[in-house]
Formats: sequence, structure tokens, C-alpha cells
Amino acid sequence: MAFITSASSGSGSPSPLRQAQPQQKKADFRAAQTLAKQKSLEKRAKNYKLPLGELAIFTQQISSLLTAGLPLVQCLEALQDQTEDPIFRIIIRDVRNDISSGNSFSAAVKKFPRAFNQLFISMVEAGEASGALAEILGKVAAYFESTVKLTKKVKSAMTYPIAVIGLAIVLVNVLLIFVIPVFAAMFADFGAKLPKPTQMLIDLSNFLKPDFSSLGGFFLKPSILHIAVVLYIVFKIWVQFARTPRGRRFKDNLLVKAPIFGNLIHKIALSRFCRTYATLIRSGVPILRTLEIVAGASGKVQIEDACAEISKHVSQGGQVSEVLAVNLFFPPMMKHMVKAGETTGNVDGMMNKIADFYDVECEATVAALTSLIEPLLIVFLGVVVGGIVMAMFLPIFQLGAVAGGLQ
Repeated sequence: MAFITSASSGSGSPSPLRQAQPQQKKADFRAAQTLAKQKSLEKRAKNYKLPLGELAIFTQQISSLLTAGLPLVQCLEALQDQTEDPIFRIIIRDVRNDISSGNSFSAAVKKFPRAFNQLFISMVEAGEASGALAEILGKVAAYFESTVKLTKKVKSAMTYPIAVIGLAIVLVNVLLIFVIPVFAAMFADFGAKLPKPTQMLIDLSNFLKPDFSSLGGFFLKPSILHIAVVLYIVFKIWVQFARTPRGRRFKDNLLVKAPIFGNLIHKIALSRFCRTYATLIRSGVPILRTLEIVAGASGKVQIEDACAEISKHVSQGGQVSEVLAVNLFFPPMMKHMVKAGETTGNVDGMMNKIADFYDVECEATVAALTSLIEPLLIVFLGVVVGGIVMAMFLPIFQLGAVAGGLQ
């Protein structure tokens, strides 16, 4: 009887031990997933490039917390808790642990060179050496914020024309590939010679339209797909070439001399040069180290070459204005203001004024380009789309002559 009772209890509902096993497996699986995700984030943190906007916010927050009297480790702990970016949270955690182990703030952030740029690292070193870390981080935060603000203005000004041009390209291709062949078939029934604009448009449509009838025709007949592949290959070759020293120099010279946007790019480069130089000098960074950082932060070979010349000239006892006076990349106004700053002992103040001037000039240039681009795009779209429509309807306007074979 006891045997029957035990058997019936075994065949009833599962025991708590059996119920716990699947739940334990699920918990172990979730833990393994979390651990794998954490390891992946930690691996990515070594080469994570922090956006400049995020770095500006981080710098401003840590400056404010230090000014309020909190210890550096406690500041980083607070920022780690409130940071939404999981990779940056790991970076802040590693920096905090490194500082807790006895290393300096500058040595800790140096381990993440893509997250913290050279300017930030050098400013931290200057702040640690002078004992005014909070004040110096406040200055570099203001510099980052002004850079981000200018970059956003330029990007927002360029978004509209790029979007309109992209939409125009898509629209024209749709007309050429799908709409014009319908008109071409209709005109073929007329049995007469078409006007040259119409015939050229039909020929272009036949060239761009892919041939899906056979595999050989698809690969051998030129079409828009082949043009897209060729353009992609050319773009990849250009990107690889632009990464070489010779290609980078060619690209920067081409950008500065561009007919519409070259002037804007030139002014942005001058503003960044002056602002970075002034911020570093005012924070107590030695001039040779300042020039090295300015060259790395400029992003332009013209500035890098000028910084190398200035560094060599200054190490021999010369002045910055003497190099700027013979360098065609820098305008005369800038040369005279830097020379006046050297005379009065206020080079960083003059550099800041020059940067402010070029920031205003950049904003005015962006506003002018925005107001100029809109009517140009309208005219461009009108000419392209209107030209296609006129070319296709031209035979219909001359329908009597074309249908009668008079042409």
C-alpha cells in the first residue's frame, strides 16, 4: 500500500526540485548573456570614440562638481551612475578605479585616447600641475561647447541641400527608368523621327535601365546599377587615398579652395586654431606643447605645417607673428593682431578675440549660404524636372507633324 502511494505521488504534479531546475537554467542563461554583453562592452571601451558633445557635457559636469567641493573619485562615481551610455559608463568606472589605486587623473584618461582627446588630456595635466583643475576644465568645457555649437550650425545648414539633392536624384532616376520607357513605347508607334531632346532622353533611359531578361544582359549591359557600383568603388578608393599623407594634403587643399564652401572651411580652421591656442596658453601649457596639441586638434595639414614652423622658430628665439606673416594661409588681420598681442603680452586674449571674430564670420557665412542655396535648389529642380517633362511632351505638342511623318 505504501508502494502505491509513493508511485501515485511520483506520477502527480512535479516535485519542487524538478520545477527549480528549468528556472535555474534560465537564470544561468541570463547571467551568461549579461556577462558576455559586459565583456563585449569592456572590449569596445578600449577604442570607443566619445562624441565631442558628450565629452563637453562630462567636462562641464565634473568641473561643476569639483567647484562644489566634491573629491574627484566621488565626482566620477556620481557621473558614472547618471551616464546613459553603457560604454562610457565602463570608461568612467575604469578611470575612477585607476584613480582610487593611486594614479593621477591624466594618467587614467590617457588609457582611453579615443574617448578623451589630446586637448582634454593636456588640460587635465595643466590643471593638476597648477592646482586649478576645476577652473581649467571649465574653460575646456566652454571650448568644446562652442565647437559643438558651430559644428551643429554647419551640419544643419548642409542637411537641407543634401536631402533635396538626394531626393532629386531618386526622382530623376525613377522618371528615367520607369516613366520614360512608357512614353518611348508610345512614341515608337508613331513611326517618325523624334525631336533631339526627346531622343536623347530615351537613349539615356535605355542606358540606365537594367536588363533583367537574362543573367548575361544583367551583368554586361550598362545600367544605373553598374554606375552605382563604379561610384561606390571610386568613393572607397578616394577614402583610402585621403588617409595617406599625400591624399590628405590634396583633400585639405581642395576643400579650402572649393568655390562655395572653401571660405567657410578656412574660417572654421582659423577659429579652431586661435581658440585652442588661447585656451591652452591661458591654462599654463608650455608653448611648444601647445603647438603640438593645436596641430593635432586642427584636422588640417595647413595648420599642422604652420605649427611645425612656429615650433621650430619659437625654439630658436623667434615669435609666432613672424611665421604667420609669411604664411599665406593666415590673413593679414590675424598676423597684425597676434603681433599686437605679443607686444602687449596678451597673445591669448588676442587669439580669443580673433576666434570670436571668425565664429561670427562663420555664422554669417552659414546664414548667407543657407539663404542662397534654397533658391538655387529650386532653380536646379525646376530645370532638371521641367526639362525632362518638356522633352517628353515635345512630341505630343508636335503630334500632328510627328504622327503624319512630316518631320
